[in-house]
Amino acid sequence: MTCAETIQAYALRSIGIGERLLPKSDFTLCDHVVLIGSGLIWNLYFAIFALALGFFFATAIALARVSSNPLLRKPAEWFVFVFRGSPLFIQFFLFYEALTLLPKAGIDVNLGVVTITVATAWFTKAWAGALLVLFFNTSAYSGEIFYGALRSIPRGDMEAADAYGMSGWKKFRRITWPTMLRLAWPAYTNEAIFLFHATTLVFFSSFPAWQQKGDSLYYASYLADKTFNPFIAYPVLAVYFMCLTLLIIWIFGRVYKRLNRHLPQTAGTRSRMRVRLLPAR
Repeated sequence: MTCAETIQAYALRSIGIGERLLPKSDFTLCDHVVLIGSGLIWNLYFAIFALALGFFFATAIALARVSSNPLLRKPAEWFVFVFRGSPLFIQFFLFYEALTLLPKAGIDVNLGVVTITVATAWFTKAWAGALLVLFFNTSAYSGEIFYGALRSIPRGDMEAADAYGMSGWKKFRRITWPTMLRLAWPAYTNEAIFLFHATTLVFFSSFPAWQQKGDSLYYASYLADKTFNPFIAYPVLAVYFMCLTLLIIWIFGRVYKRLNRHLPQTAGTRSRMRVRLLPAR
């Protein structure tokens, strides 16, 4: 099979498009690149949706933590403590057991927006259950980042907003939220990178890969087992993640530049070495 045929057969295999059966022998470098790249679709799915949904939930958590109302502040503090204080792998395991075993025992799991029963067993699949765990995890870490940024907003900015007659939603939209994002964005960029790397833990979690439609680490492990050579599959996987990490840094860097567009730009200025000539004696 040529490389073009391999791309046609396996490039979208992880989402059910293309050849159903995995290759069994005669693996080439093209097979490694295409199959692992196909599985990377799921890693991007987990990272993008968990970050997008967790961003807004983390903002709500941060606002609840700075609230003077203990009915809002205490649940937010405990949520952050639980998901920051326990390992992500354990969270995968506990959620899978809760979403799978409890409904089978006749105990329904009420998550607020949906109740897990035997009829909703689809929630135990990786595309939904693992995404839920990553969503909660990144919301807790991002919420703590945003909380610290809220506490670091200069008092003068808030006093200036009050002097202009801003209050309520307008003050939050024009002053509080943009300033919070500017202060938190470098740390939030690191959280986005960590979350993207954490998507590889889905392979080790209890959430199953339906019909061999796994993530990038699933295919890398399959190729390493079949070829008895981990020094091809795993370096290919690492290169993929490094390239996407650079993409995340670039995207978040553009957003950070946009957030600070009103500030004086010092980029491009270079320090010049000046040589002073001493007069001869």
